[in-house]
Amino acid sequence: MNLQQVLHWVDSVSTWVGKAAAWLIIGLMTLVCIEVFKRYIMNMPTAWIFDASNMFYGSAFMLAGAYTLAQNAHVRGDFLYGSMRPRTQASFDLVLYIVFFLPGIAALIYAGYDYAALSWRINEHSTVTASGPPIYHFKAIIPIAGALVMLQGMAEILRCLVCLRTGVWPSRLKDVTEIDVVEQQLAHSEHIDEETRAAAIGRAQQIDEAARQRGMGGDLQS
Repeated sequence: MNLQQVLHWVDSVSTWVGKAAAWLIIGLMTLVCIEVFKRYIMNMPTAWIFDASNMFYGSAFMLAGAYTLAQNAHVRGDFLYGSMRPRTQASFDLVLYIVFFLPGIAALIYAGYDYAALSWRINEHSTVTASGPPIYHFKAIIPIAGALVMLQGMAEILRCLVCLRTGVWPSRLKDVTEIDVVEQQLAHSEHIDEETRAAAIGRAQQIDEAARQRGMGGDLQS
């Protein structure tokens, strides 16, 4: 297995976990709809619904972290970064990963493990409501999510090193691609001639590609 295959394998693990965690949103929506019906129609509110909603949403949020990193979708100030050459981008990323990412995520895993282990030892239940539901299983998500983000982060560091050596970002396992609303409107407009429409769409795509060159820049040259 070469380095590119290793990177894609890590991306696939993060993507699978992120998509699996997305189903928790369906559970959360179902839970809330049932509670709204019981509370306002039947006048039978459920005491533990607040705790359960937090656990569903919190689990989905934490487990989606590695997937978001794999898709290069975390919030970033692209007004300067997007105009840099790949090697410059990789230099900045590598420093930030080493100085901030690795210590922060390592601390999350370490503290989260102790936090979850204590919760399991005492069979912890929520104290927000009387007879609250068990929460030790929910707290176990913290170190698991941290470990997944750390795994994906190591893959991102390898990407930086490859880019510094070759001047090209390694390819990333692609998933869903967003389509700009402006591009859709231009493509379907009846009041713009074909040449103008094609030129406008081409410029929009160039801007998008420049902004995404780190994430999807396997074919961009320095």
